[in-house]
Amino acid sequence: MAELSIQELKKRYKRCEDHKNNWRTIYEEAYEFALPMRNLYDGYYEGDVPGQNKMKRVFDSTAVHSTARFANRLQSSLFPPQQEWCRLMPGADIPEERKIEAQTALDFYSKRMFQLMRISGFDLAMGEFLLDLAIGTSCMLIQQGDENTRIRYTAVPSFQISFEEGPNGNPDTVYRRLKRAFNVIEKEFLDAEIPQELIDKYKEDPTEKVELLEATYTNDGVIYYCVSTMEDDIKLVSRKLKSFPWVISRYMKASNERYGRGPVLYALPDIKTLNKVTELTLKNASISIGGVFTAVDDGVLNPETISIVPGAVISVSSNGGPRGASLAPLARSGDVNLSQLVANDLRTNIKKTLLDESLAPENMSARSATEIQAKLSELSQNLGSAFGRLISETMTPIVRRTLELMDEMGMIELPLKVNGLEVQIVPTSPLAMANNMEKVNDVMNYLQIAQSLGPVGQTLVKQDKIGDYLADMLSIPAELRTTPEERAAMQEQMLATAQAVAEQQGVDTAPIEQAIAQ
Repeated sequence: MAELSIQELKKRYKRCEDHKNNWRTIYEEAYEFALPMRNLYDGYYEGDVPGQNKMKRVFDSTAVHSTARFANRLQSSLFPPQQEWCRLMPGADIPEERKIEAQTALDFYSKRMFQLMRISGFDLAMGEFLLDLAIGTSCMLIQQGDENTRIRYTAVPSFQISFEEGPNGNPDTVYRRLKRAFNVIEKEFLDAEIPQELIDKYKEDPTEKVELLEATYTNDGVIYYCVSTMEDDIKLVSRKLKSFPWVISRYMKASNERYGRGPVLYALPDIKTLNKVTELTLKNASISIGGVFTAVDDGVLNPETISIVPGAVISVSSNGGPRGASLAPLARSGDVNLSQLVANDLRTNIKKTLLDESLAPENMSARSATEIQAKLSELSQNLGSAFGRLISETMTPIVRRTLELMDEMGMIELPLKVNGLEVQIVPTSPLAMANNMEKVNDVMNYLQIAQSLGPVGQTLVKQDKIGDYLADMLSIPAELRTTPEERAAMQEQMLATAQAVAEQQGVDTAPIEQAIAQ
């Protein structure tokens, strides 16, 4: 099978967009109330008006702040900025005696990878990526850059993306609808072939925007990338890629659904209810502050000629008997205290759903390391299955794609197969390390129990294996650890030194040899 034609791609894109439109209503509401500043559903293609007010219907900012804190907490716990949040480690196919040697080489490439990420704006793109993930589906495009920015990480709003799933449920075809000024197409797509008819069309105004369709798809095991115009069906860019450039992550998804559902969608009923309660409370408060009055048209007071500011005057026939006062305040309706109780309950539910109450308040006394680890473990438990999906659909594809681009740029001398058997990706972020510390504590407790058993307990433990296990759990760099050959040489040197000292003192060396062997 060869590369697909533009007409065939547009047919598939149309079917893909029709499928995505089933999600438009729920996604649009979620962005409107939780991420209004990233809401492209409101007039992006209709008018593309920059600087528009996107918070016209937002009366309560709880969801906006909690969504931002949710993304920040995930980033600091899984992808902490300016830190190394994962580690390349030898897989099961690497022989045991070669693992430390292999780990030394992999640590070198890990450091080079993160150095490249730090200067490529990865932290910024990841923050925007996790904001969209709070809604349900997030997208990142990873491409080769220029001399200053070797790799470009771009968090693309999910509004612009539609995709198809492959046989294993992984996105293997991604369409992006975008607009670009005609005079920047050649700068953004260096290999673009622009026909003369298109040059003549935009000759008078080269800054006029052109609507493009970008398609990345897998066909017969080959990854194709093409860019074409939406109106004229002109193919501008056509490439074959060595690896898939898109990272599509879903927070949670059902087996029969393509797009994800994030915590904002679970909290959306409470968010909308809280927004309406706050709106009605503000309207009631404005009436309470300004006041609304009733006036009796009794020939003495003429409501048509008076002005009461900021309140209003309503003409009535009577204000009580016998006709009542000439001017009386209107009785205020509603219970402010009840509305506050309802609003506080809704805010609490929203914060719990968005994991906005995992840590103690910052105005309390300093928190210990044990408490922070306990809170991180609690956060891991609250994430549930989403934690595993974040590793498999976000962390692993990002690292694999970055390493593949580094290989294409000649920055990796040895081929790295990140398949879990030769090379595996192990998270070392604070959230992952909190889980590892539980395993470390279990091993240390076992060691204490073994030591309490005396000589019998020493036979239950492999001291060198425990050292390697703890080093792996604590992500100790391989350059700080000794290889099996170095350990054997050190043991022989220790034995020779001990034997020499014992011979000088006339002591039996058998117990010393036995102790060093253990």
